[in-house]
This record gives sequence, C-alpha cells and structure tokens, in this order.
Amino acid sequence: MCTKISLLLLLLGLSFVGLAQQDEEVAFEEIDTILNKVILKREMMGGVMMHTRGWGLVFRKGYNQNAFKKNLWEVEFFGIKDTKQVRINFYGAYYSNANSYIYGKLNKVYNIRAGIGQQFLLNSKPYWGGVELRFTYYGGISIGIAKPIYLYIINQNNYSTIESEKYDPEKHFVEDIYGRAPFLDGVDQTQFYPGIYLKAGLNFEFGQYNTSIKALEAGVMVDGYAIPIPIMAFRDKHYYFLNLYLNFTFGKRYNKY
Repeated sequence: MCTKISLLLLLLGLSFVGLAQQDEEVAFEEIDTILNKVILKREMMGGVMMHTRGWGLVFRKGYNQNAFKKNLWEVEFFGIKDTKQVRINFYGAYYSNANSYIYGKLNKVYNIRAGIGQQFLLNSKPYWGGVELRFTYYGGISIGIAKPIYLYIINQNNYSTIESEKYDPEKHFVEDIYGRAPFLDGVDQTQFYPGIYLKAGLNFEFGQYNTSIKALEAGVMVDGYAIPIPIMAFRDKHYYFLNLYLNFTFGKRYNKY
C-alpha cells in the first residue's frame, strides 16, 4: 500500500513539473512578442538589394539606443549597368555557339560600400505584430570596381582563328566579334574608383517576435566619384550614379550580457 501511494505521489510530482515547464515555455513566447515591449539592444541582418541599374547583397549590424533611435553600419556589394546597353547574340543570331555580349561595353562595373546610418521610428507595431515604419539614412565610402571587357575577336587574315582581346571600339565591330571571352580575362587590369555615397528611405519591419527581423526598405541612393567611371563607348563617363533601391533583409535581435 505504501509503495502504491509513493508511486502515485511521484507521478503527480512529474505532472506538476511538466506543467511548470509548459508554463515557462508559454511565458517565454509571451516575452518575445511585441506586446511586452522588450528592447533587444543588438541586431544583425543580411539580404538582397535591387536598384534601377542592377542588384546586389547587403549586410548590416545595428544597435538600438532606445525604442525610437537605432544606429547601424552596413556593407554592400552590387553591380552597375548602363541604361542604354543592349545584348548581342542573345539567342545565337550571329554565331550559334558563341556567348552573348553587350556591344560597346568597355567595363563590367561593380560597387562595394561601407558606411554608417541611423533609423528613426515613425510608427510602432500594433500589439499583434503588424508593421513598424522607420525613416533611415546612410553614408560612407563607395569604391567603384571596373574590370575591362574581353571578347573573342575573329582574325580578319585567318577566319579560322579566334583570339581573346580587350574590347577596342575603334577597331572591333559586330562582324569582328565572335562572343564574350571568359570573365577572368583582363581581371589583372581592374581599376578602382574611390568615392562616397548617401542614401535615404523608409524601412518597413514586420513580424510578431522581437528576436526575428524581416524588413523591406525603399529609397534613393547616390554614389559620387572624383574620377569618372567609363562603362560604354561613345558615351559620357560617370561621375555619379543616382538610383532608386529596394532591399529585403532578414536576421535576428539579441542582447549581449
């Protein structure tokens, strides 16, 4: 009889422990919701960025000073194309086995940025989650990277010979070009163009939990350079690029103790 009573008490004790653990889990979920207004100081996120001249990648780290102001630093890498560029031989119209290329393009241009910024709260999330709206701006260093375009050129003295050459608009024409050469051809001639950038926009952060970040950001950005960057032949070089952008980032918030 005593043994049965002991077993019954043991089972009841285990049941209470299980219920207590479930309560703790529920409490944790409740703490993590927007309703509790818990401020997590640090955050880290990454994502993709699209703009009117291309697309790229973005990485950010942030520090929440308070519920209304956030400091961030960011690194971005993206490509830049000319608005007038046209791709040739895209469907094998000239040479069926040749790679397509952009006629008149001098350089394949990329950009890498490193900068700091801030976000200011305009509208907080409702208690059920919803969307938080912030005004945001950034500024910092912008480095343009221009790699010369190399193409396969048909030898006019021997049509069976095709060689990889740096594109020269003064002597290479459509009938001379077989197709695009490998990307690494000419990488040792890459040039760098230092500059600065500024951008501003609106950040829409949504989600139910403070620890999780999902955000869309839209705005305008400008990159300026002391030395202009050439992209296309017979067109002006670029001292600056002015673009609209849209990015999607995701990440987490946390506290460092």
